[in-house]
Amino acid sequence: MSSPHQHPLSGPTADAPLIRAYRGERPDRLPVWFMRQAGRSLPEYRALRTGTRMLDACLDPELVTEITLQPVRRHGVDAAIFFSDIVVPLRLAGVGVDIVPGRGPVLEHPVRTADDVAKLRERTLTPEALSPITAAVRQLTTELGSTPLIGFAGAPFTLAAYLVEGGPSKDHLAARTMMHAQPQVWAELMDWLAEITGTFLHAQVSAGASAAQLFDSWAGTLSLADYAQYVAPYSTAALAPVRALEVADRPVPTVHFGVGTAHLLPAMHAVGVDVVGVDWRTPLDQAAQALPGVVLQGNLDPAMLAADWPALRAHAETVLAAGAAAPAHVVNLGHGVPPDTDPEMLTRLTAWLHEQ
Repeated sequence: MSSPHQHPLSGPTADAPLIRAYRGERPDRLPVWFMRQAGRSLPEYRALRTGTRMLDACLDPELVTEITLQPVRRHGVDAAIFFSDIVVPLRLAGVGVDIVPGRGPVLEHPVRTADDVAKLRERTLTPEALSPITAAVRQLTTELGSTPLIGFAGAPFTLAAYLVEGGPSKDHLAARTMMHAQPQVWAELMDWLAEITGTFLHAQVSAGASAAQLFDSWAGTLSLADYAQYVAPYSTAALAPVRALEVADRPVPTVHFGVGTAHLLPAMHAVGVDVVGVDWRTPLDQAAQALPGVVLQGNLDPAMLAADWPALRAHAETVLAAGAAAPAHVVNLGHGVPPDTDPEMLTRLTAWLHEQ
């Protein structure tokens, strides 16, 4: 199956530095973008979000467009990341979920039983429900021109962790218990999550996103054995609808990222992605040894954004030197931009990286 001929990958973004790097080349300019670059660190974002709840903002195409564009305008980064939240597909499927300020995603009813999962499996993501997402992507790709838009979704395990726990958790005990104590229930839950995640990503890419990134924020809490048996197959299934798309006879680049996942990197690549994101704990040359021939993304320590410029620059030099071990390197943080980051530091860092 092919996406529409007018897709940006068939024209404006085909030779963008980010896309060339994602496909294994070393472009003349080192591509850079930052996870959570659109958000609380920007005063223009805070002003725009005043009086609007997070999930309401995520479903307003005009707000999504403006928020997504803000860091591209300010910092001159090489990609926009679609402004959304990992629980947006759940909300679009009719699940009772909200983002509580200072806490995070909270579910009306935790999913703990076979009956709970059976009720979830009655829900689907329809084209009508996805219309705010596709409208925002189409508007964004028009505005962005040759700057690629990266589609975004949370991975099935991270979504399952919130659903089963009922909200944020440090160790995800309830979710990890379910996968062993109720393996069939777990399989049915993850199968449903893979389906809606795949539908969500497919909608973004079909509407014009030039790449797709799957965030498995909590995968690092798992052993390799549990990840391989109970999680990886569903991440593969979630990515399959995007992998099936081709633009100009080439697949759409895909990225996989998790936190604390040094022990999982080969398994995370094996789910079927082109690029693996690495957090700040694992030097990129070590990641390259674990992932020979694989494009890497990362992995500046977000804490360094609060240091002075000489310290940040020295840290960035170390990251670039380690990233030279990979066939291509997209510079990013090893996690998201902290809310109290001085935006000027990101602008200065981007300009410096582009000079290297």
